[in-house]
Amino acid sequence: MYLPLVYHDDYSPPFPAGHRFPMEKFRLLRDHLVDSGLTTDSELQRPQICPPEVLALAHCPAYIERFLAGELTAQEQRRLGLPWSEALARRTVRAVGGSLLAAELALQHGIACHLAGGTHHAHFDHASGFCIFNDLAVVALHLLESGQAGRVLIFDCDVHQGDGSARILENVPDAITVSLHCEKNFPARKANSDWDIGLPIGMGDAAYLKVVNDSLGYLLALYQPDIVLYDAGVDVHRDDALGYLQLTDAGIAARDEAVLRHCLEREIPVVGLIGGGYDKDRAALARRHGILHHSAARVLQALRA
Repeated sequence: MYLPLVYHDDYSPPFPAGHRFPMEKFRLLRDHLVDSGLTTDSELQRPQICPPEVLALAHCPAYIERFLAGELTAQEQRRLGLPWSEALARRTVRAVGGSLLAAELALQHGIACHLAGGTHHAHFDHASGFCIFNDLAVVALHLLESGQAGRVLIFDCDVHQGDGSARILENVPDAITVSLHCEKNFPARKANSDWDIGLPIGMGDAAYLKVVNDSLGYLLALYQPDIVLYDAGVDVHRDDALGYLQLTDAGIAARDEAVLRHCLEREIPVVGLIGGGYDKDRAALARRHGILHHSAARVLQALRA
């Protein structure tokens, strides 16, 4: 089984030094995966920019236009938390295109992983928490609208609740939103996912993994989705700057392998998206995100054996 990996050089545009959002992590993740021998730069799949009409499946057209033109208000800019630039705008629509490509590749090959994605705080008509457009919602709605899937399940393991995804997809019965998150964390006002699994501060590897396995064992059998969108946020890590859980590298690897195995053993295509991760040591953060891609390779190797 082939493991498609999706990346574009637009993903890490020039950014203010020391900014809280680690924009260079996408480029460093690519470098790590190449240096570790998992892939080569030429093997990476390069996405197109997401067309405006596909973005508009999940977002207000006027909001899309204002963001791309750099016309957000100062208040909207603060809520986003990122400084606008043409390069950021291009990066944003390119990354949604990357998640779309990853989903299409997963439907063809059973699995695909993006070196970005998981922007689950973006809402219908506004940005929030470093998220501008919600790739999870866009992909889910595109797959349903185009008939490529009859039911999509979003399994969101970012440490923060996927509030934007929950609100955008609230009235879409065939898009199932599942959020495993630290209960006392951003956002302060939670949305209603189809399944919200709030976790206590300080939860470690073993307890967390039990929740993941129990949840997937139940939900995949219940919904039998045609594809799973897996937000593999590493802000669950004990060294993360914005998370309150206590997972180790080994715990994250076990989580990623468990999610991918649950899907592939049931022959459900699965897309891995990197989600959130925050650390001043950007190289360490890139390696942490790379756990997803290395875990995917190990699961595929085990299934082939």
